[in-house]
Amino acid sequence: MRVRIALAEKGIEYEYREQNLLNKGPMLLQMNRVHKKVPVLIHNGKPICESTNIVQYIDEIHTDGREMRAVKLERQEEMTKEFIAILKTLEEELGDKPHFEGENFGFVDVSLIPLYCWLETECPKIIAWAKRCTQRKSVSKSLKDEKKVLGFVQR
Repeated sequence: MRVRIALAEKGIEYEYREQNLLNKGPMLLQMNRVHKKVPVLIHNGKPICESTNIVQYIDEIHTDGREMRAVKLERQEEMTKEFIAILKTLEEELGDKPHFEGENFGFVDVSLIPLYCWLETECPKIIAWAKRCTQRKSVSKSLKDEKKVLGFVQR
């Protein structure tokens, strides 16, 4: 989902191929030989794996005068690992702004929006932020059915 949002935000056309994760196809197995999982972006025959790496790559090669990467990659990875424990801190940072970067929908928004369905209800600002993000065309078109995703994760 992050990758599709980033591609839409940058206005990049792409070919999307759904993958059955229980019966992985030969292209996935060939393009992501190490981890054998999605997502994989294939650009000029070169595979780029892991959603945060792909979003960073898209941001670097398709410059449009603004970077999605508002925070350094190290900080982003740290925030991702600690996300559940620091929901209240994120809510304070968001404040009354429409997005984490203020008016601009950026890298932090793209990275965190896929996790909104697991947020606790005692974080109303985070919930409101997620709802604003899901109103963006790039996000709403990229969202998967929550029940389908949760069903796969719970297996």
